[in-house]
Amino acid sequence: MAWFKRESGELDTSGEKTVRTEGLWVKCENCRQIIWKKDLEENMNVCPKCDKHFRIDARTRLAQLLDDNQYETFDGDIASTDPLKFVDLKPYSSRLKQAQQDTGLKDAIINAQGKLMGRPVVASVMEYSFIGGSMGAVVGEAITRAVERAAATRIPLIIVSASGGARMMEGVISLMQLAKISAALARLDKAKVPYISLLTDPTTGGVTASFAMLGDLNIAEPGALIGFAGPRVIEQTIRQKLPPGFQRSEFLLQHGMLDAVVPRKELKPYIARALDFMTA
Repeated sequence: MAWFKRESGELDTSGEKTVRTEGLWVKCENCRQIIWKKDLEENMNVCPKCDKHFRIDARTRLAQLLDDNQYETFDGDIASTDPLKFVDLKPYSSRLKQAQQDTGLKDAIINAQGKLMGRPVVASVMEYSFIGGSMGAVVGEAITRAVERAAATRIPLIIVSASGGARMMEGVISLMQLAKISAALARLDKAKVPYISLLTDPTTGGVTASFAMLGDLNIAEPGALIGFAGPRVIEQTIRQKLPPGFQRSEFLLQHGMLDAVVPRKELKPYIARALDFMTA
């Protein structure tokens, strides 16, 4: 059974021209500086003051990674059937409809095929603004299909993670996706097709516990939150204070859980060099 089926000027009443400034400035949560939004966007959504990497949506990510923002999307028509008819503060079906309206996506994933600096790639990019990028049956199925396409065409695979973890509104069906995607990646590995995993802020829960950490090359953006359980839960469990920077990408690199931490501006050429090495 399938469980997924410009801002403009305005005239005021006195006839004088006023300018709307809402949304033109952004405050960096790290350095607390006020940034002109256009400058931030031209800097790939990285703070020009402190290099904090702002979260970006899946379409922006694809535009940054794939040549000329040209790519073919696939498997974007599958949607959850709300298998458990789950209700908390409101029905899960209502949450799905709202997220679909807000993002224009059926679920928290975009599968695409294009070129990265001239190299063909299959990319599966998660959308965090869709219910926290949580992984339900649709995300699991879409990523599995991307893995299978990469294996069938022998085109390298890139998965970009941005997720709060498994989508618990789908219960065990969501947890099944960890094994499902991992099994598909095992077949991809057997076929000797490269898989690069890019972890962004945040990558947590069941996503970290499965495909995000199974790449032939595991890389992350600076300052990304990466882990399974949250720091507060861990501290309460072990009854110890966690070290500074715990669960940030630099900490994970120092402790052997990542292969590299790569700034956003350098990601595209870095991945291109990695693909050349892995496909030599």
